[in-house]
Order: sequence, then C-alpha cells, then structure tokens
Amino acid sequence: GRVDQLRRRDAVSASAQDEASARREKAAAQLAQAEARLASLDVQLGYTTVRAPLAGRVLDVFVEEGNAVSPVTAVTGGTLLPILNGIRTVLYPSPLHYRIVPAMAYSCNATVLFGTDTFLSGYARMAHSYDFFSLRYVFAGAERVRDETRRAYSERFGLRILEGYGATETAPVIAVNTPMHFRAGTVGRLLPGIEARIDPVPGIDVGGRLYLRGPNVMLGYFKTDQPGILQPPDGGWHDSGDIVSIDSEGFLTIRGRAKRFAKIGGEMVSLPAVEGYAGAVWPVHEHAVVTRPDPRKGEQLVLFTTNPAASLAELSAWAKAQGIAELMIPRDIRPLESLPVLGTGKLDYVTLGAMALA
Repeated sequence: GRVDQLRRRDAVSASAQDEASARREKAAAQLAQAEARLASLDVQLGYTTVRAPLAGRVLDVFVEEGNAVSPVTAVTGGTLLPILNGIRTVLYPSPLHYRIVPAMAYSCNATVLFGTDTFLSGYARMAHSYDFFSLRYVFAGAERVRDETRRAYSERFGLRILEGYGATETAPVIAVNTPMHFRAGTVGRLLPGIEARIDPVPGIDVGGRLYLRGPNVMLGYFKTDQPGILQPPDGGWHDSGDIVSIDSEGFLTIRGRAKRFAKIGGEMVSLPAVEGYAGAVWPVHEHAVVTRPDPRKGEQLVLFTTNPAASLAELSAWAKAQGIAELMIPRDIRPLESLPVLGTGKLDYVTLGAMALA
C-alpha cells in the first residue's frame, strides 16, 4: 500500500511538472510570436524597456520618444517615474507612425499611454478598436485636447483622456485631471504645494496671466544679457505666459498663450478660440490660426485647415448663427494636406506664421 501511494504521488507530481512545462512553452511561443510581429514592422523599432517590478506588480507605460513636452518631462515621466516606481516602460522613436504605435501598445499590453492631442487623434484614426484594450490611463499634454479626440477615445476605446498642464520651469507638472477629480475641457487642479496668481490683462475679459510659485519652480534663468549669473523669478513667481481661468472648484482652464492673442481693430482676439470655431464647423479636420500684418486693422487672421472644401461662407454663416463677432472670423482660409508639427506634437506656429506672410 505504501509503495502504491508513493507511485501515485510521483505520478501526480510528474503530471504537474508536465503542465507547468507546457505553460512555459506556450508562454515562450507567444512571446516569440509577439517579437516576430514587432520584427516584421517596416521600421527599426529600437525600443527600450525598464524593468523594476515591485511586490510582483508591474505596469506598462508606453511613451514615444520625441513626444515629450520638454527634456524635463522626458526625464521625469519617461525615466525617473518608471525606475522609482517599478514601471516597465516602452520608448518608441517616432510618434508619427500612427499605425505602428497602437499595434505596439497592444503587443506589450500597455496600461498607461502618454501623448499629445495631435498624436492621440492620429492613433484613434488608425488603431483597431481592440488595440488599446489593456490601457487604464491616457495622459495628454503639450496642447489642448479637442472635443473630437476626447469623444473618439470614449466611444471607440472606452477611455477617458486625462489632460494635464506643465512647463519645463515647473519640473514639469502644474496641474492634471485625475480619475477622481476630472472635468473635461480643463487641465485639472493644481498640484499640492503650488500657488497661483492671476493678473488681469487689458482687453481680456475672461481669465488673466498666470504666475506660479512653489517648491517645483526653477531657481532661475541663465540669460545672455548676464552670462553666468542666475536670475531668479521676481519674488519666486514664475510667469507662465499663459492666459487662464480657475473655477470655484479649482479646475484650471487654458485660454491661450499671451502671445496667442491678436489685436484687431483695437479688440483682443484669442487665436485658440478662433481655432475652436473652425473645429466646430469642420470637426473631423485640423485647424490652426496665425496672424499677418494688416494696414487698416493692425493684424489679420489666417486660418490653415486640412479641410480642402473649407469656405468663408460656411464659417461666417455658422458664426452669425452663434452670435460671434465678424472680426473673430478669418477671411484668409488656406487648405493644407497636413499641418506642420514639432517633435513635441505641438503645432509649428513659427512655420505657419512664415507661410502666412508668403
């Protein structure tokens, strides 16, 4: 009897070992298939992984190299955060490969995705509806997230984009939406410990110029006018250069850059607001507004759009129905196949400004 018991135990143990071996072989085969899929892509991937699991739990963060708001963002979000918190990270060299990035997110089971509105909207157009099945969080920064992009991720992938706001000088995050504290169209609440001051700007009725103070603000600038001398912010307040408003619950809304306002006929006109008007009329296309000198009114609006059929008549009719002043509507509309962007994903307004003068 004792011998039979030992034989049965050995048989069970051997069976368990065989099952474990089969599972390992299956996992290895799946990994080989995934690697083969990546190797077959028509680009040199060259991605980097950082592996430091904590307590057996690992998150996968997918970050495109060159898609950072600044070098500080790349260091904090793409390097220090994964290393210090045990997050496996995949860095991809080009965020412009709209078909490949979603496929890689699917292959590595990414749970967090960082991007800009330009790149996120490109992924939404090209991705299969199941490519982002494993994502838990999508963070966006560097530029305003359009309602169309937000709607696409909600309807196609069941995801909510958490829009944030930051600057290199603030190391880098200033505010961000979270799953608990979220308001679409805003960049969320200020991080703890950050003070905000909003100074009025002549001609601007809603919001004002944002100044920030806190432990995250830089020590100062090294400027060419005083080489080698650190020039700290006045009173510790950093001038963000942004026009913002903050509601009663602390949610911050970016109204535009101080430089992204035009003075037309003595009136201050928000260029981002004008871009929003074009987006409301032609939501599936991309739009950018810049200015050029005008001998009568000081400045004139120029709208660049990816809509080849965009017309002043259609835009003016919509504006009239909405009660929007005529001076807020660009009369110079120029269709482009695509809008120029920087490596960060922001629109290249310098190039567009030069094109407006041509």
